Amino acid sequence: MAVVHPFRGLRYNSQAVEDLSLVVTQPYDRIGPEEEAAYLRRSPYAYVRLIGTKVPPQDPGDYARRAALLREWIEKGVLVHDPAPGVYLYRQSFRHDGRELVRQGIIALLDLAQSGAKPHERTLRGPKEDRLKLFRATEAHLEHIFLLYRDPERRATRAAEGAVGSRGPDAVARDDFGNRHELWYIPDRAAVAAIQDALKPLELYIADGHHRFETAQAFMRECLEKGWRPASPQSFTALPVTLVNVAEPGCVIRPTPRVLRPGVPFSLATFLNRVRERFEVEGLPSLAAARGFLAQAAGKRHVFVLYAEGKFSALTLRSALRPEDLIPGEQPPAWKRLDVAVLHKGILEPFLGIDDEVLARGTHLDYAHTDEEAVAMVDSGRGQAAFLLNPTRVEEVLAIADLGASMPQKSTDFYPKLLSGLVAMTMEIEKP
Repeated sequence: MAVVHPFRGLRYNSQAVEDLSLVVTQPYDRIGPEEEAAYLRRSPYAYVRLIGTKVPPQDPGDYARRAALLREWIEKGVLVHDPAPGVYLYRQSFRHDGRELVRQGIIALLDLAQSGAKPHERTLRGPKEDRLKLFRATEAHLEHIFLLYRDPERRATRAAEGAVGSRGPDAVARDDFGNRHELWYIPDRAAVAAIQDALKPLELYIADGHHRFETAQAFMRECLEKGWRPASPQSFTALPVTLVNVAEPGCVIRPTPRVLRPGVPFSLATFLNRVRERFEVEGLPSLAAARGFLAQAAGKRHVFVLYAEGKFSALTLRSALRPEDLIPGEQPPAWKRLDVAVLHKGILEPFLGIDDEVLARGTHLDYAHTDEEAVAMVDSGRGQAAFLLNPTRVEEVLAIADLGASMPQKSTDFYPKLLSGLVAMTMEIEKP
């Protein structure tokens, strides 16, 4: 069940911030020191000043300062609440693999007490502790959770599109990668009711934001234990989510190449000799050829590309072997058939000793956002070898979530990310 509510979103005032592109950011967990510095240079109202980065602050007082800054920006009119509760149509236009794509989502509040969302990955304690401290200090949800649902009839989207009609967006921004983000505010009660009715019977799946989703649930329990009560649906019992219909185009997942760090024992000749036990090996002349090889086999065969010592090597699981033959344990067959599972359990663990414990320590592998970045890391000496792979398919994510299983680490990279700073939610709380 998906119970959603409209809310009075908190958004940048166009009179105070004329160019939204200068203040919005990637989600906090995609912001490192370099990205933070770039955002801070752009504007005194950069949203990173509120949400922080993937590196938790060393000073415990940082959370209180961010909360004070949030209040200051509201008092000064830098951030303003929309006049009436509404939902929002969120449209992202982007380029991927040579194609122009559009992904649409509906931003609303998900009722945590009445709704659930199926996860597909494990969470870590550190990020949850960081976000919980921010929730406590600000009593606000400053970012969205990215949720998926199935609606072949497009009932919710059609209701939102009908309410928007041909009018232009209320907010427009470009992200760091040139993607266009547009937002429409929809206070129309009939349209909101139609969207609520369309979504209510559907199951929801977490795409991005597992840590924040679990933290929101923990914060809700904490507030209730204190005797606090929600003053409206816009409170600690709900969180803002962007709901994306997987039956529509534009739901893109990018692969996450693995890069073997310098210093980890590795010999290309020895590795290729050993991996031939399970995989057919052939040389490829270029990155373009490597990408073509991967694309041709996507969804049909388990294939990977190794890049080391300036050479590309195609690895194809031998036809006599099945993933179930390579991967012991009690994981369901659908999990074992994931390319990322075959890479981890069929290659990295047996031939390089990178098992779950080593992965958890984070000592042997780095992760690249693109194939080009992975190759560049090896060429520059920041890595010894790169493993390129095909992306996980959306259907696989939903299937694993339906089984109640968790995917291997870094299995999904939904693209583009939801922009932070388009619309936030402040909590309305009754305290004894």
